[in-house]
Amino acid sequence: MKKVLLAVFSLALVFTLAACKDNSSTSSSSGGNDETIRIMSHFFNPTPPSKDNEVEQKIEEATGVNLNIEWVSANNYAERFNVLLASQDMPDLMLVPDPFSPTFRKAAEQGAFWDVSPYIDQFPNLKNGIADIAWELTSINGKSYSIPRPRPVEGEAFFVIRKDWLDNLGLEVPTTSDELLEVMRAFTEDDPDGNGQNDTIGFTGYVNDEDLGAFGIFVSSFTGVNGEWKEENGELIHTAFLPETRQGLEYVADAYEKGYITEDFASLQVSQAKEMFMAGKAGIISEKAGTAREYYDALSANNPDIEFVDFYPLTSINGYNPKGAGFAGTNAIPKSVPEEKMLKILGMINDWMEEDVFVYHKQGIEGVHHTVENGEVVIDTDQMVKDAIGDYNQIVNVADPTVYEFPPNFPEEADKLYTEITAERAKTSVANIGLGLYSETGVTYLPELRKKIQDLNTKIILGTEDITAWDKLVEELKNDGNMQKLIEEINEAYKSR
Repeated sequence: MKKVLLAVFSLALVFTLAACKDNSSTSSSSGGNDETIRIMSHFFNPTPPSKDNEVEQKIEEATGVNLNIEWVSANNYAERFNVLLASQDMPDLMLVPDPFSPTFRKAAEQGAFWDVSPYIDQFPNLKNGIADIAWELTSINGKSYSIPRPRPVEGEAFFVIRKDWLDNLGLEVPTTSDELLEVMRAFTEDDPDGNGQNDTIGFTGYVNDEDLGAFGIFVSSFTGVNGEWKEENGELIHTAFLPETRQGLEYVADAYEKGYITEDFASLQVSQAKEMFMAGKAGIISEKAGTAREYYDALSANNPDIEFVDFYPLTSINGYNPKGAGFAGTNAIPKSVPEEKMLKILGMINDWMEEDVFVYHKQGIEGVHHTVENGEVVIDTDQMVKDAIGDYNQIVNVADPTVYEFPPNFPEEADKLYTEITAERAKTSVANIGLGLYSETGVTYLPELRKKIQDLNTKIILGTEDITAWDKLVEELKNDGNMQKLIEEINEAYKSR
């Protein structure tokens, strides 16, 4: 909170200085009359794309700008973002990892960023290529101070299961929590990999400081709620007050007591949970289907008989699966950028989203990142990763809001299977209706509440606290004035939206 308050406190000075700043265009001689656009975004590959990357050059040619990209590791991007937010030297376009953070919200409300909503109709790809729900959720007081980075609304992280282990044990794909528990038992006790050793477990995952992390999908499968808020009779209530939340916690605690869940889940990092599944030590994980290539490559290294579709996404449990918000982070244009250049940036993004440009994200350059054999594109995955081509998606992305698109290196049978599963998920997927709702009380109260709830969740699952401790907490929250104020403000924001 100290960091947040310090950043917000610094904003008034920043904006005063920004007003005095020379807003003249920063043209680049390297691109003729092309204008230089300074961009800050994050990268996930071992190293970011190089400036002389031919894909970047193709994008520059197509958009008529010279790109000056500052790539920051995703591991410390949030810290770098907050530092820049409290400075007078923000880039022309910057990734906003959390458009709901109090720091960004205050900055936007105080005039730090352009409201692009009056201009979007001029750019068809921005208007039609980003889901309406993404624009709606990221708006602040009805204004769009940033541009959502589009993602499909279907295909969110959910249970993914080792289908070959199910087949080895003669089990069906689970559709209810009871069936899922039996699968976890069998994966733990019945030697699903057939190596004659007791070295496998049902589910691996991690928890976060303020939520259940990968374990949240267990509880959500009982509550049917994505997020913290459920609508009943037109009013939002916090999931802590739902009896199904208690049932979900009991379920996870029971699975842990029986040994079906990673013993040290409370201390596992995301990468460690992934590595455990990749090593063939766990049979269920929470992931997106689109990550199958990464998992398959790791699993097949030690198990050459495994098939791509053995990384099997479940359609639903108890009729539930989560719907995405249609975006992942946003990009914002500081108000220090002149209006003419702001429009140039919107035009750049619009042109970048054209299929003949965005195709470079998917397959790179012919002869470098792919070849064409019998009329089909064959991707060189290693070269794509080496040149970090996928990281350009962090700046501009194209996604059908209703269809989960898989990488071009997916085998045909996997693409067909996952597309069918995604279509089925769309019939039952549940949106997070509380996403983006603002409460002044929640700025300080929610982080404390979430941590308090999560600390108790972990203790109940580990067995160091009885489930009756949850009942006691719920009673305390019913009489908590801050909780009542939070509920009131969240409902006001919900009805206003």
